[in-house]
Amino acid sequence: MALSSTKDKKRPLQSHRKGDKYDLSSVPKNEKGGVLVTDDELAAAFEFFDMDGSGKITMTNLRKRLGVFYKNMPAKDYRFLMNNKPELTLQDLRELLLDNEVTNFDPVAEAFKVYDPEGTGFVDHKVLRDMFQNLGFGEVTDEDLQILVETGDVDQDGKISLSDFRNMLDFNRAQVAAQEAADLEREQQEAEREALREAQKAQAGEGGEGPAEPTEPAEPAEPAEE
Repeated sequence: MALSSTKDKKRPLQSHRKGDKYDLSSVPKNEKGGVLVTDDELAAAFEFFDMDGSGKITMTNLRKRLGVFYKNMPAKDYRFLMNNKPELTLQDLRELLLDNEVTNFDPVAEAFKVYDPEGTGFVDHKVLRDMFQNLGFGEVTDEDLQILVETGDVDQDGKISLSDFRNMLDFNRAQVAAQEAADLEREQQEAEREALREAQKAQAGEGGEGPAEPTEPAEPAEPAEE
């Protein structure tokens, strides 16, 4: 599949906006009406930002990671994301995001803008290459880039649109859910097999020893000599 540039094919994003407002019909909601954030997503995000595996996100971690995507983010925005704290634990992140009441916001569409800085409606291939390289994946060759695009190009038109981007994320979530279900089923099957083995051992032990021999009554004790 030949890669084609979209620099000269600018068109406004239509799939996630109606006028100047978000089309939020496809955004999952939590119980409070805010954006749904799952525990798995929180854990994955925390792992991404906890670069040194210390169990904490620091301002330095945040700048290094987000700096790849947002070149000119002001310091006040970083402080806001850190909740004006020097560091965040996973529990801190959970308390901030799990029960949020953020409305009128589409996180997938906002993330897509990072990959489509010119507003063409499609992921910019150069931006995609630069981001993967800046995240430490090494040199991204033309062949690597083609594989990345083909992986995300759901409708196979040679480009990654917002719809493709959203479907790709949904597919990843479905894969994770399927893997978790398969792991749970394996654990249940192993527990059942272990219970069966224990029952068979107990049954074999009872059958092998046979009934216990009756014991003779104990002789009365001799009276102590004075």
